[in-house]
Amino acid sequence: MSKQSSWSKLKAEYKASLKSADTEEHIDLCFYRPIGFAWAYIFRKLHVSPNAVTIASIFIGVFAGVCMYPVNIWINIAGILLLIWANSYDSADGQLARLTKQYSQLGRILDGMAGDFWFISIYVAICLRTVHTIPFFAEHAWAIWVIAVLAGVCHALQAAVADSYRQFHLLLLKGTAGSELDSTEELERRYRELSWKRDFGQKLVQFFYIGYTRRQESLSPAMQTALKAFRRRYPDGQLPADVRERFRAWSFPLCKWENFMTFNWRSIFLFVTLLAGQPWLYFVAELTVSNIVLVYTIVTHERICRRMTASLE
Repeated sequence: MSKQSSWSKLKAEYKASLKSADTEEHIDLCFYRPIGFAWAYIFRKLHVSPNAVTIASIFIGVFAGVCMYPVNIWINIAGILLLIWANSYDSADGQLARLTKQYSQLGRILDGMAGDFWFISIYVAICLRTVHTIPFFAEHAWAIWVIAVLAGVCHALQAAVADSYRQFHLLLLKGTAGSELDSTEELERRYRELSWKRDFGQKLVQFFYIGYTRRQESLSPAMQTALKAFRRRYPDGQLPADVRERFRAWSFPLCKWENFMTFNWRSIFLFVTLLAGQPWLYFVAELTVSNIVLVYTIVTHERICRRMTASLE
């Protein structure tokens, strides 16, 4: 095979490893996706599964959080680099799954849990560091833990909304086969089919995933109504081209705000406050800037979904 044809094949595989041009964040396209593809290419050669890559990212990300506890700039920089490494693996697991067609519900659940483990470690490290370095919080340690818990709840809501809305956009673009958007009703049906005695691990994971999906659905009632209308009108999961383009035009402007609530901008806030020696201010950014974006995105997306439902009925 010539160098040119090999390069063309590599570019085609890289493109196939991406979710869609609409939903990819600029930082991901410029940085994490190329690195993730390189990892995915290596892991495919080594026959490493996407879930194994995800689990590796969990350990790396948790250790990154530990490195954010000491008041030592070089250890903190090591933590930043480790978190970037963990996120490159988080990118690689999805790209590897798309390249090898190794999709699984467990993989989607693990992928969502990875970031939770990273940030639990980071939040605890920031709280302990803040209590030991800032006199006010040394005297009122409970305050930083309350702030951290509130920020963590908001973080979880932001991540759930961003994931749900991006999967909805992929559903519009690619139909059912191109989206990982699950419904509580279908998940509960599968849950009932599992036995605690025979399928304990799988049923336990499914239990927590149902809770996650239910939380997503509770935040987007108009989207759930639009989905039902979509499935009634197009049971094969495919929108006609003209309808798809019209709905895409309505949904696309919100993709940048959905991406704002994911890892990249969150990590930028974290890195800046950490290098400035005041990582507790990261919690302030979560509670203010990110929540403003969250409210705007929910209100606007729900309005768009009501418009879609009216168009379908």
